[in-house]
Amino acid sequence: MQQTIEVVAAVLTRADGKILVCRRAVGRASAGMWEFPGGKVEKGEGARDALRRELREELAIGGEIGDLITRDTTAVGDLLIDLACYRTALIGDEPLRSTDHDEMRWTSPEHLNGLHWALPDLKAVAALRPGQSSP
Repeated sequence: MQQTIEVVAAVLTRADGKILVCRRAVGRASAGMWEFPGGKVEKGEGARDALRRELREELAIGGEIGDLITRDTTAVGDLLIDLACYRTALIGDEPLRSTDHDEMRWTSPEHLNGLHWALPDLKAVAALRPGQSSP
């Protein structure tokens, strides 16, 4: 039986409509692939609380967690990644660094497809394409 890992991610959008995307650093799982920032939900932790914690730990930012965009389970190697992506409003300044990523950039929704995405994030990328509706 495959192990399932519950993961949460933030789709942070600026006033100009650009979305924060992050590239996994060398030495990390899915190195070189792009993803939305977030991380694992710890035992006894709610999804939104986990996402707030991950944003503080990973990017040193605050976020107001909004609506669920997608939730999907994806097989990655011998693991099942149960990823929930939430619309998130940035609280305070934009992130300047990341503990897990070697690059961060703000990109427009129409340019999301031009990036090499980690498999679990693909459903959210599809939901964010211009002209698409999300739940």
